[in-house]
Amino acid sequence: MISTFSRQLNAQLSSQLKRFQSTLIIAEHNNETLAPITKNVLTAAKKVGGEISVLIVGTKCGPAAEAVAKANGLARVIVAEGATFNGFTAENITPLVVATQKQFNFTHIFAGATAFGKSLLPRVAAKLDVSPVSDVIDIKSADTFVRSIYAGNAILTLKSKDAVKVVGVRGTSFEADPCEGGTVTIEQAPTGEYSTDLTTFISQELSKSDRPELTSAKVVISGGRGMKSGDNFKLLYDLADKLNAAVGASRAAVDAGYVANDLQVGQTGKIVAPDLYVAVGISGAIQHLAGMKDSKTIVAINKDPEAPIFQVSDFGLVADLFKAVPELTEKL
Repeated sequence: MISTFSRQLNAQLSSQLKRFQSTLIIAEHNNETLAPITKNVLTAAKKVGGEISVLIVGTKCGPAAEAVAKANGLARVIVAEGATFNGFTAENITPLVVATQKQFNFTHIFAGATAFGKSLLPRVAAKLDVSPVSDVIDIKSADTFVRSIYAGNAILTLKSKDAVKVVGVRGTSFEADPCEGGTVTIEQAPTGEYSTDLTTFISQELSKSDRPELTSAKVVISGGRGMKSGDNFKLLYDLADKLNAAVGASRAAVDAGYVANDLQVGQTGKIVAPDLYVAVGISGAIQHLAGMKDSKTIVAINKDPEAPIFQVSDFGLVADLFKAVPELTEKL
C-alpha cells in the first residue's frame, strides 16, 4: 500500500517538475537549412519536458528560422542576425547565449556534440559558472543524463546539481524530429554588443561532394590501413557510388595520409550510426569502434580472421579486399 502510494507520488512530482523545465536549443545551420543534428537535439530536449525554445544565430538566417518554426511543441524561435555572427564563431555567440539565458531563465541549454557545439558549450558553461555535460546518449530525467566514457567501454549515469544544465547531445543516439506539424512565433534575440576582438572570421573553404554527408548518411563505407594507399580508396568510392554511401576512414588511414582528416570515423573523429556500416581493411581498434559501434548493421571485410572488428560485426568476410570489393561492386 505504502509502496503504491510512493510510486504515485513520485510520478506526480515528476510530472510537475517537467512542467517547470525550460530548454534553449542552439541550432546549427548554414543560414538556409538546418543541420541534421539540430533535429536530433530537438528529440532529446523533448525528453526533458517543459518549454522548448530554439535560438537561430547567423547573418541572413530567416530560412533556417522558418524551417525550425515548423517543429511541433516549441514555445518560441529566437533569431539573432548580423555581420557579427558571420562564420558562427563561438566567441561572438557565447555572450548572446548568456544574454538570452538571463532574459528567459532557462533550466537547460542544449546543442549538438559537434565541432560547433564542443567549441560553444564549454564557453557558455564557464560564463554561467556551471559544469557542462558532454556527449549525452540518453536522458533519464531533467537532471539525470547518460554518457559513454573510456571510448564507449563504460556507460556513466550522472546527476547534475547545477541550476542550469548545459548539455551536448550525441545526435546518433536520438531519432531526428520531423520538424512539421507545428507553428510558432519568431522573436528577436536580446540586443547588445556581441562582437569581440579575440577572433576574426576570415574565410572558409568547404569541400563539395555528391555523396551524402558522413554523419547523416544511411550507408557508410570506411577504409583502414589495409587499403595501403590513397589511390586504392577509389575502390571504396566506386562501391559507395553504387550504394549512395558516404566514405569514411580509420585514424590509421588518415595518419598515413591516404585521405583527408574530415573522413575520420572514431573517438577523435566523427561519430556515425548508419543503417549499414562497411569496414574494409580496418582492424577494429577501440578508438575506431567508439565512433561506429551504434550502427544498425556492421559488415567487415578483412583478410585477418583474428581482427577485432569481427567481434562487433554482424557479417564478416575473411578475404583479400582488393578482390572482394571489386567483385561486390560488379555484382551491385
